[in-house]
Amino acid sequence: MSIAAAQARVAPSALQYGKDLLLLAKPRLSGLVVLTTAGGVALAPGHIGAARATIAILGTAAVVGAANALNCWLERDVDARMRRTRDRPLPAGRVEPFVALALGLAIPVFALPVLALVANPLTALLAFVALVVYVAIYTPMKRRSTLALFVGAIPGAIPPLMGWTAVTGRLEPGGLALFALLFAWQLPHFLAISIYLAEDYARGGLQVFALVHGERATRWFIAGGAVLLLAVSLLLLPLGVAGTAYGAVAALAGAALVAIAVSGLGRTGGRWARHVFLATLLHLTLLFAALLALPR
Repeated sequence: MSIAAAQARVAPSALQYGKDLLLLAKPRLSGLVVLTTAGGVALAPGHIGAARATIAILGTAAVVGAANALNCWLERDVDARMRRTRDRPLPAGRVEPFVALALGLAIPVFALPVLALVANPLTALLAFVALVVYVAIYTPMKRRSTLALFVGAIPGAIPPLMGWTAVTGRLEPGGLALFALLFAWQLPHFLAISIYLAEDYARGGLQVFALVHGERATRWFIAGGAVLLLAVSLLLLPLGVAGTAYGAVAALAGAALVAIAVSGLGRTGGRWARHVFLATLLHLTLLFAALLALPR
């Protein structure tokens, strides 16, 4: 075999391995973190400059990516049993488990001090709390209790608060309202997933809401979560985080989500839950677009 042919065969493997390392960070989830953190930076009163803001956002994404890598390491046996996750790098055998563990431990060692220096110690502390709660509490709790839904919503809601504190250096009502918005949003979002992927979660041995409490109860909780999300989204107005134009968008989008959620009461089947899941993604996109684009 010629040297050129050998290089042609090695290059795609190296490229694929690099992609698999990136997949350990769960890029779509990390992308959502980048967007919500950037939203917190943009909405906070004050200005820290483009360079510091960028480093704070990327540092947040790095810590979240490390948490996801540790999650992949801890749940590699669960992922291997589930259809949705069995092709992930660890269960598929494309990346050694110790690599995920090493990345998950090493990245925060660098990212957390950078956050403390470039942003402030409070932002770094919030990142550390999110990492510990996600990896040490939420991940093992998923196999034991449906309360993991609420515990997991905490680290998922911290990134926009980190963006806010990166600018202000303080915990303030506006930043806490963004935290509450992301916390409330995750409830109908992940409850819907627990319905239409219930069989897969059962194979993985995870104690998700729909499996433990039943689909009927889960549908009612989704409806209640949608109502809560509508109320929390409107809380941004009196706190001065958003203006009346955003309020109109939030009211309409929230009412539409509530209508979709309520339409599923008394029914069965996963198609409706899939629609709710997609509707929550559209809802959050609309809210943050309105927050960032419309006048306050």
